[in-house]
Amino acid sequence: MTYLRPVFGLVMLLLASTAYAQRMPTVAEFYFDDDARVATPIVAIAGEGDEVHGRLLQLIDRNARNADQARAQLARALMRSGREETGRAMYTQLLAGLAARAPMRSSVHWNYGWDLYRAGNADEALAQWVLALDGRLVKPSWTPPTLALGLWRADRRDEAVQWYAAAVRTEPQAWSDPARFPQLLPDWTDAERATLTQVFTAWRAKPPAWP
Repeated sequence: MTYLRPVFGLVMLLLASTAYAQRMPTVAEFYFDDDARVATPIVAIAGEGDEVHGRLLQLIDRNARNADQARAQLARALMRSGREETGRAMYTQLLAGLAARAPMRSSVHWNYGWDLYRAGNADEALAQWVLALDGRLVKPSWTPPTLALGLWRADRRDEAVQWYAAAVRTEPQAWSDPARFPQLLPDWTDAERATLTQVFTAWRAKPPAWP
């Protein structure tokens, strides 16, 4: 993949700045906003497998109109198939080419965060999820459970409980019962929902006061 050569240095630059991006925003009281445009996989070509990946590469090589979507989809496929370094490089290349306020940018950060989390990098995942929120006025409903998950895995337990409490304040009937997690979080794995159940248990044992 010769088009990735210039971006490996960018990966190191991104990693060097991760400590700053990991600072959590202040927890708000409620998170009611739908954020479907951001919190969704980026797909240029439907499907999986080598044939689809080859077509994505063709789009990228031709600098086609939806090459950014192709890069995001291929980056995810690379990371999920164990080629983490190459997937990181492609994500970094994509983000370097997007304008600071490009409509797609927050979605790339959200997706990259999940790929990092599922590769075992909770701290870096948190950095990407925070960047997905940066400068936006919305309070997305995905924020409290997702940040709670990442913080718990990063061994920042008190912060995780604070964020989970925001989910409960927003929708008490939904987030006060882990039995609803499969319905609320259908795209999460069983292991991820089990981790959030640990956060729930800690929240129930000692619910933080607001504010």
